[in-house]
Amino acid sequence: MSGWRFPGTPILSTSSIDWQRVLTTFEWLSPLATCPQDPIYHAEGDVLTHTRMVCEALMAEPAWQRLNEADRSLLFAAALLHDVAKPQTTQVEQGRIRSPGHAQMGARQVQRLLYHRWHTSLPPIPFAHRQQIAALVRFHGLPLWFWEKESPARSVILASQEVRMDLLALLAKADVLGRECADQSQLLERIALFEEFCTEQNCFEQPYPFANSLSRFLYFQHSERDPAYTAFDDTRGEVILMSGLPGAGKDTWIQANLLHLPVISLDAMRSEMDISPTDDQSPIIVRAKDEARQHLRTGRSFVWNATNITRMIRTPLIRLCTDYKMRVRIVYIEAHWQELLRRNQVRSQPVPEEILLRLADKLEPPRIGEAWEVKFAV
Repeated sequence: MSGWRFPGTPILSTSSIDWQRVLTTFEWLSPLATCPQDPIYHAEGDVLTHTRMVCEALMAEPAWQRLNEADRSLLFAAALLHDVAKPQTTQVEQGRIRSPGHAQMGARQVQRLLYHRWHTSLPPIPFAHRQQIAALVRFHGLPLWFWEKESPARSVILASQEVRMDLLALLAKADVLGRECADQSQLLERIALFEEFCTEQNCFEQPYPFANSLSRFLYFQHSERDPAYTAFDDTRGEVILMSGLPGAGKDTWIQANLLHLPVISLDAMRSEMDISPTDDQSPIIVRAKDEARQHLRTGRSFVWNATNITRMIRTPLIRLCTDYKMRVRIVYIEAHWQELLRRNQVRSQPVPEEILLRLADKLEPPRIGEAWEVKFAV
């Protein structure tokens, strides 16, 4: 991650953040200025005021100053974005202001804002950095509330597979210091407990070390499993589930890496059956699953080539394969947005740009734990 810096991240030799530049560069911050917060927990006022205080508290932390430039950038970006979804989720109930689900929605917004909604005048955000920023936003409340989870150990072990817990604790500390509330000292104590607990679970400075990828996958799927248990691999073959927007390069990757395997291609079926991407896709899905079951019954490895851009689409396909005792590997393919648009324009059957944009808004890159292995080819 060396050599990368998020635009607007303060350098160590400065003592302040150039807020005029930040607010001008990132127009998605402006709605935060009119979004209220509960005065009991946020007496400082609106979300933008809180966001600025969080960034300044982060910058003042010696632990942040000791990080390399890329990690400082990751945390600064996460601090800017951690409450970006509050305007969409804020509601008033019985006189109290709440923002339920703002972290999950915020993580999805991060994907949009830092990928295809990103300023064309700015350098693209590398995929790995975008994923880490999104994970920091998704889990930013965990250090404060992990002990109230049904299984605190499971909560931190699962999160450690997606986000660095040491960075997450530092973001949570800045989140607390960047607000005015009566229970600030108690919240800081929770974060200290979180750090100790993650260290005990062997996942504070590294992802929890599962015995193998199958053990990790099964732990994600079954809440009662012991994370230390080494799962026995009785699978018969492997299914490679491709994932990525149209034009990302899935076909090219398959040709370069998987020519030895049969491929179920939904695009090829559309052409053969003369069905447009905007038509009813159910005949395509029925035929594709019928072909898949023929491979699954014999334990034959194969490739499922389709966009598979949301978890809702991927999950039933993965479940179908695992029911037949097949390993599943997700291969996610991504190109920079401007390159994707260029490739789409020269395709024999280009996808209308408004549809491509709509698909990009729904995009959910696969997360660790969805399958035996998740490979990112970007």
